[in-house]
Amino acid sequence: MYFAALLARTEDGWEASDTELDDVETLSDLTDLAREASVDEDTVLVFIEQEDAWFGILRVEGEEDPRIYVSDAAAAARSSYGEILMDELLGRDDDDPADDLDTLDLDGTEDGEPDEYEGTDTDTDTDPSAKAADTVPTGAVGDREILTDLGLSEADLLALDTDAMAEIAEALGAAEVLETVR
Repeated sequence: MYFAALLARTEDGWEASDTELDDVETLSDLTDLAREASVDEDTVLVFIEQEDAWFGILRVEGEEDPRIYVSDAAAAARSSYGEILMDELLGRDDDDPADDLDTLDLDGTEDGEPDEYEGTDTDTDTDPSAKAADTVPTGAVGDREILTDLGLSEADLLALDTDAMAEIAEALGAAEVLETVR
């Protein structure tokens, strides 16, 4: 079970809204959702939480690249919305044209010719560098200073575990508005 909310900073303080993630398939979709909630390109925070297993924060300000923090990379990588954030943090790009090259036979042999390297193991599953790229780190990943300028230090962010969203909202002075959408 997921809970997702948007907190948009305005001149009058924070505005919160519950958000549906049903149409979100990519980081770009999530970023667009945040930008739509922005007032005068001010800060928008997207919180995603999965049953106290992990939480993630996406911070969008105007047209700048989004900033991301995930509390537990291994847990987030096992969830569909967490995977969206983790792909960005780990540098995985689902639309990478190079991925298409992996399916092509580029060894230079013609159909029917034996492969001179036949018998050698070229499978990327045995390549330690390929495995390292797919390995998900344990613990928190991303921008640990994502909320520092808003009143929540890196140490406080790393110390959060259960009911993290409520504690973050309290530190930002947005607890009441977040509670209205919970």
